[in-house]
Amino acid sequence: MAVELKTGRKGSGSLVAKVEQSLRDAILAGNYAPGDRLPSEIELTETHGVSRTVVREAVTALRCDGWVDVRQGAGIFVLDRSTIPQKSETLDGARLASDLEVLEVRTPLEIEAAGLAALRRSPAQEELIFDCHAAVLRCINENRSIREADLALHLAIAAATNNPLFTQFLEQQGQHAIPQSKVVAEHQNDEQTAYRRLIHKEHEAVVLAISDADDRAARLAMQNHLRGSQLRYRDLLRAARGLERSFP
Repeated sequence: MAVELKTGRKGSGSLVAKVEQSLRDAILAGNYAPGDRLPSEIELTETHGVSRTVVREAVTALRCDGWVDVRQGAGIFVLDRSTIPQKSETLDGARLASDLEVLEVRTPLEIEAAGLAALRRSPAQEELIFDCHAAVLRCINENRSIREADLALHLAIAAATNNPLFTQFLEQQGQHAIPQSKVVAEHQNDEQTAYRRLIHKEHEAVVLAISDADDRAARLAMQNHLRGSQLRYRDLLRAARGLERSFP
């Protein structure tokens, strides 16, 4: 049974992530078998104490990850778990475009945040940034998703600006600040690990520049990281539409 959530003052991104995870947990627990219909949108809003927009975004995330199928006029149906690896390879253009929009908004803000963090971070904040960076590597070595650790690192950098608005922006986005679209299919372990190590290396350049109090290098490293992410997702969007990048 899903745990009731309250809207409170948390950002919509955080609520979406909680509703999404609650539904995933219910499916994994066997509360809903393949082919079963989930509660209606109205029932989900009442159960979780959130808006219909939050429910729709959570369901959209599950649909894009291959957990459910939304049938117009019929409802939301649980898909067979054995089909999820195949579905993860199907690129969803709308989802990719949404990921790009988030990255485009994050880029100028986090470039500035990295520079300010290099100038303003306290010793305790610097240590937390190192800890978060190490947590990403642990996830990679244990073959676990780096999404949560990735967000924690970016939040630690934002906090080191000592301007709460940078942190508030990321908190409002919640885990959706970190794109969910699969650059590499989940079952392609070697490729996935290589991709995660690339992200870790890009993070490392940011972290070291902040530690060195080099605001210029920190801004450049964050720019390279986030604009590199934009390029990767634009390549995916082109692939989803049957286009390929043209090289000079």
